[in-house]
Amino acid sequence: MRKILLTVGVVLAATLTACGTQAGNGDAGGSIKLGAWLPLSGPQASGGLPQEAGTQAFFDQLNATGGIHGRPVEWTPVDNAFDPQQTIQVARQLVSRDRVVAIVGANGTATTEATFPFVLEQNEIPIFGTYGGSTSWYDPPRDGLFGSQTLYENQARAAAQWALDEGAKKVTIIRNDPAAFVNVGAVATAELEKAGAEVSTVEVKLGTTDYSPFVSQIRSAATDAVLTILPIQEAAAYLNEMALQGVKIPSYGYSPTIGNSLLDLAGANAEGFRAVSLTLPPTADNPEVEEYRQALAKYKPGEKPDFYSLATYGSAKAFAQILASIDGEITSESVTDAIITSGTLDTGVMPPLTFSADDHLGTDSVVRVQVEGGKFVSIGDFVSPQ
Repeated sequence: MRKILLTVGVVLAATLTACGTQAGNGDAGGSIKLGAWLPLSGPQASGGLPQEAGTQAFFDQLNATGGIHGRPVEWTPVDNAFDPQQTIQVARQLVSRDRVVAIVGANGTATTEATFPFVLEQNEIPIFGTYGGSTSWYDPPRDGLFGSQTLYENQARAAAQWALDEGAKKVTIIRNDPAAFVNVGAVATAELEKAGAEVSTVEVKLGTTDYSPFVSQIRSAATDAVLTILPIQEAAAYLNEMALQGVKIPSYGYSPTIGNSLLDLAGANAEGFRAVSLTLPPTADNPEVEEYRQALAKYKPGEKPDFYSLATYGSAKAFAQILASIDGEITSESVTDAIITSGTLDTGVMPPLTFSADDHLGTDSVVRVQVEGGKFVSIGDFVSPQ
C-alpha cells in the first residue's frame, strides 16, 4: 500500500485572500501548494495509482532542479476511492486546510464535478488537467476549469474514424451501462452512422467479469469491427473471451482501455488491439518520453512506465510551464490568468496545449496506437477527429 502524502501547511491568516486562497504563498521562498483527488484504493485504483506516480515523479524531478523560480512545488494527492461524496471532503481539506492554490492532476468526471460548487464557485480555486471530463464543462467555458486531454467524446469520434478508415461497414459497440459510457457510445454511433456504417450496441453491466454471452452476441452479429467503451479490466476480459471463442474481429478502444494492466491481463490476446491515446506510448523512442521514464525510475522505483502515468506527467509538466510564466505572487488568481495567457504549451509527450479566455480545453488531438509484439506502438502522429 502506498503512503499517501497528506501535508498540513502552516498558514498565516493575514495572507489569506477573500476567496480563501493564500495570496503570495511562500513569496519569501515557501512552497507552492497544489493538490488532487485520486482513487488510490478500490477498484479504480489501477488507474489512480499510476496517475499519482506520474504527477509525483514530475514534481520530484522539478524540485530536484530548483522548482519554480527557486520555490519547491508541494503536490498533495488524497485518496477519494472514486466516490463523489468523499471527493467533496477531500476538496475541503485541500482548500481549507492545506491552502492549495490549484487542483492539478485530479481524476474522474463525476467525482470532480461534485466539487465545482465549493472549489470553483465558492473559493475560485482553478482545476487543471482532470483525467476525465465532459463537453458540458467547456462549452461554454467554466471559470477556473481547464482541460489538458481530449474529451472522451472526441476520443470516440477518433476511434470510430479509425475503424472507418480501415474499411469497417458493420460495427458493434460494446460498452458499460452507466451514463458516461452510454454518452460516449452514442457519439461513436452517430459518427459511424454519419459515414453509412451499420451499428449495433451490446450493453454490459459495469464490473462484469464473464464476457462469454456478450462475445457470443458479437459473433452472431457477423460484425466486421468492434468498438470497446470499457474500463481496462473489462477490455482485457473481452479480449480474452474473444480469443477463447476464436472470434477474430478488429477491435478498437479509447484511452481508458489501454495501459500495462491490459497487457498483463490479456497477454497475447491483446495483440493487434487498436486504441486512441492521449500521449505517445510510454515505450516510445523519444527524448521527452525517455526523460519521463528516467524520472519514474528514480522517484517511483518499481513503477512501470504506463499510459496513465505518462498522461499525468505530461499534464504536470504543462502546468509547471504555466507557473514558471508568472512574474510575481503565485495565487489562484494569478495561476488562472497565466493559464489563459500561456500561449502554446509543448511537453513533447502529449499534444501541444493552447488555452484562451474563450477556450478552456487545451487540445482535441489523440494518437493512434496498436499492440505489436506485446507492446503499444504509435501509428502516425497526433491527429484531431474530423
